[in-house]
Amino acid sequence: MSYIGKIIGSGEVTVSGVRQIGAAMLAALLVATEAMGAISADQVQTQTKSKGTIVNSTNSDPKTIQGYAPVNGLKMYYEIEGTGDPLVFIPPAFGFAGLHSFPTLVQNHSIITVDLQGNGRTADIPDRPISIEQYAKDVVGLMGYLGIAKADFFGESYGANTAAMIAIRYPEIVGRVVTYAATFGPPQNALNPGTTHFEQPPTADSSYIQFQRENYKRVAPDPNYWPKIFDKIGALQWAGFSKEELASIKAPMLIVLGDHDFVRVDHAVETVRLIPNAELAVIPDASHAALFSEPERVIPIVKHFLEKPETRLPLATARNGYHPGETR
Repeated sequence: MSYIGKIIGSGEVTVSGVRQIGAAMLAALLVATEAMGAISADQVQTQTKSKGTIVNSTNSDPKTIQGYAPVNGLKMYYEIEGTGDPLVFIPPAFGFAGLHSFPTLVQNHSIITVDLQGNGRTADIPDRPISIEQYAKDVVGLMGYLGIAKADFFGESYGANTAAMIAIRYPEIVGRVVTYAATFGPPQNALNPGTTHFEQPPTADSSYIQFQRENYKRVAPDPNYWPKIFDKIGALQWAGFSKEELASIKAPMLIVLGDHDFVRVDHAVETVRLIPNAELAVIPDASHAALFSEPERVIPIVKHFLEKPETRLPLATARNGYHPGETR
């Protein structure tokens, strides 16, 4: 049985259908540059040293700063690694700081990785709903706590939705944005039923999410809270953005996904046409989990986008032709 099939003919989704689609999305999600305005990139390291603990201080590796920030009622965990322009990485559902390593990005970026509400080392607020909108508010609150006036953003899955939300609602703090496997519209438009099909909805004990479950229990403040946070995130209802909201994004944006992603490629194509400064990269023979399984195929594209100059040679077309040093 496909849970995409719960979509009814009017184009609306029933509440139970949304939750079941959310469960299918959740299992899917679970598999698996501009300088700052108020302070410099070097000051990201300096200013946060008083707010976090410095670890991994060997000469051969970049230092990592770890800390907790009081943000909107959360004790929000974060890590900062690398030197250079600030880049906020927002993990997917149940992702957290330390699951990914981006050695080529930390060479030129101070990467701030956040543990969102109920994820990783950040405890849940039991009576506060989880939403993409709240995720965005919390990330922006963390930036304020750290004194970061502007940054680039890199998000994965639900984290990618959050990065796009920040670009729409808080454009003044956004440089460039990279999304991997984001859903910009409602499930019936965004999801690929061929890759989001489950015979039975996943549960907190499903083998589908053994990787996430074991990692959650390894770092969570209360490992026994896993079933509750699983159900809570699984019930997250996400309908995406309006065309007007997407058209309002001014920041340069790179939309990345796998050609066998849980997100439909044609959904990404439709989205990139709505965003004025958007680019599209489709990773061949890749799934929703490519950032976990094959980061070496994704990160070079991300790095190029974040670090390329603002002004580039015009693209060669049939009209202007290719001329070395004049077009590309």
